[in-house]
Amino acid sequence: MWEIVCFAIVLVLVTRPMGLYMAKVFEGERTWLHPVLRPVEKLIYRLCGVEETSEQPWTRYAGALLAFSAIPLLFTYGLERLQQWFFLNPQGLGNVIPHLAWNTAASFTTNTNWQSYTPETTMTYLTQMLGLATHNFWSAASGIAVAIALVRGLARHSAKTIGNFWVDMTRATVYVLLPLCIVGALFLVSQGAIQNFHPYQKVKTLEGAVQTIPQGPVASQEAIKMIGTNGGGFFNANSAHPYENPTPLSNFLQVLMIFLIPAGLTHTFGKMVKDTRQGWALFAAMFVLFAAGVAVVYWAEAAGNPILTNMGVAASGNLEGKEVRFGIPGSALFTTVTTDASCGAVNNAHDSLTPIGGLVALVNIELGEVIFGGVGAGLYGMLLFAILAVFLAGLMVGRTPEYLMKKIEQKEVKMVMLAALVLAFSALGFSGLGINLATVRASITNHGPHGLTQVLYAFSSAVGNNGSAFAGLNAATPFLDTALGLAMLFGRFLMIVPLLAAAGSLAAKRQVPVSAGTFPTHGPLFVVLLIGVVIIVGALTFFPALSLGPIVEHMLMQHGKVWS
Repeated sequence: MWEIVCFAIVLVLVTRPMGLYMAKVFEGERTWLHPVLRPVEKLIYRLCGVEETSEQPWTRYAGALLAFSAIPLLFTYGLERLQQWFFLNPQGLGNVIPHLAWNTAASFTTNTNWQSYTPETTMTYLTQMLGLATHNFWSAASGIAVAIALVRGLARHSAKTIGNFWVDMTRATVYVLLPLCIVGALFLVSQGAIQNFHPYQKVKTLEGAVQTIPQGPVASQEAIKMIGTNGGGFFNANSAHPYENPTPLSNFLQVLMIFLIPAGLTHTFGKMVKDTRQGWALFAAMFVLFAAGVAVVYWAEAAGNPILTNMGVAASGNLEGKEVRFGIPGSALFTTVTTDASCGAVNNAHDSLTPIGGLVALVNIELGEVIFGGVGAGLYGMLLFAILAVFLAGLMVGRTPEYLMKKIEQKEVKMVMLAALVLAFSALGFSGLGINLATVRASITNHGPHGLTQVLYAFSSAVGNNGSAFAGLNAATPFLDTALGLAMLFGRFLMIVPLLAAAGSLAAKRQVPVSAGTFPTHGPLFVVLLIGVVIIVGALTFFPALSLGPIVEHMLMQHGKVWS
C-alpha cells in the first residue's frame, strides 16, 4: 500500500523538472547537457544530410515518419531471417521462421513489443541488440516527435510547418532517451541485472539436476525497454525474471521509468503553449484515472478468490502468478502502470489476475492508453480526447468549440474521430474474426469467458501498441502472428497520420481572443469533462465485449462457478 503512495508522490515531484528539460530540448534551447551532447547532435545532422533549421509541413513530416518506420522494419525482418550466420550467437540459434519474424519486426517498429516467442531460445545477442534494442529507441523517439508536432500545431498560429521530424527524433534520442538509459542501466546493474556476452551457463541444482542459466546484455535493453515504454523482455519471464528485475527497489524504479517521460510531457506541453495550467489539467485527468485503476487492482488481488476462501483456504489474496519478492502491492502497481502506458512489460502473469484485476488492465489499454500512456503516444492520445471534450462542450452551449484559442472545426473533428475509431474498429474486428476461426480457438487454453478475454486482450494489446498478454493464448501460429502484426501497424500509423493532419490544420489557424463564452480548459470542470469523455468513448465502446468476458467471469466466480 505504502509503495503505491510513495510512487504517486515521486511521480508528481519529477513531472515538472522532466517537463522543463524536454521543453528546452524541443524548443532548441541550451540545456546542461549541451556541452557534451550538442557536438553529437550536429555530427548526426552532418552525416545524415539534415538541415537543422529547415521545417516541414505535416505531409512531409508524416512521410518522413512512415519512411523511417518502414526501412528498419524490413531491416529487422531480414536480420531475424539470417541471424544464424552472424556473430554474437554463442548458443547457435537458428533463423526465425517467416511469420514470427514478420510479427516481431512489426511489433518492435510500432513500439508494441509483443513477443510470440521465447527470447532466450529464439533471438541471438546480435538480433536482440541491433534489431530489437535499436527499435526501442527509434519507435520511442518517433512517438515523442509526433507528440511535439501536435503540440506545435496547437501552440503556433498562421504557420505552414510543424517542425522537422529528423530533428525532433534526433533530439529525443540524444538528449532524452540515451542519458536516461545510461543512468537506468547502471542502476539496474548495481541491483543485480546482468550485462555480458557470455554463453549460457550449465549448473547443477541442489537436487543434482542440470539447469541452463541464460546470459546476455540484459541491463542495457532493460533500461530502454522501460524508459521508452517498449516492454519487450530479454527473457520470457520479462520483469518477473531476477536478471531483469532483481529487487523491490529495481521494481519501483522500473515503474517510475515507464511514467517518467509521459508524465513530464504534460508539463512540456504546458510550457510550449505558454500556459502550464493546461499541462497540469492533462496531468490531473491522467493521475485520477491511474489512481482509480491501481486502487481497484490492488483491492481485487488482495481480496483473492472467494471460491478458495469458501473451501477453507486462508484468505491471503491472489498470489498465483506473482513474484513473492514484489507481493501484491508491487504487482498491482506494475500491472496498472504497464497497461496505462503502452509498455507491456510484466512482473506477474496477467492471465492469473482475478477477473476484475484483468478487467482493469484490459480497460486501461482500451481507453487508448492515454493514462500517461507511451512516450509521446500518451500525450497525443490525451490531446485527441481534449479536442473531443471541447467539441462536446461547444455543442452543449451552442458555440464553435475552441482549444487554446484555436477554433475546432470540421476537419480537425474528422481527423480526431478517425484516429479515435481505429482502436475500437481494429481490436473488435480482429477479435471477432479470430474467435470464429478454429485455429484461434485451438490456441485458447481456457474455456468460457476467460478464453474470450484472452483473444480480446491480445488484439486490444496489439492495436493499442501495448504488448502485454493474457499469456494463456498461444499466439505463435501463422494466422495470429500475421493478424497481430497488421493490428499493430493499424493501431500505430492509422492513429498518427490523422493526428499529424490535425496538427497541420491547427498550426495554420489564427488565434481567436478569449471571450466570456470561451470554455476554460485548465480548471477542475474541464478535468472532469475530459475524464468523462475518455471513459465514454473508450470503455463504453468495449462494454458489450467486456460483459461477455471478465465481467461475467467475475459474477460466476462470486457464485462459486468455474470453467474446466
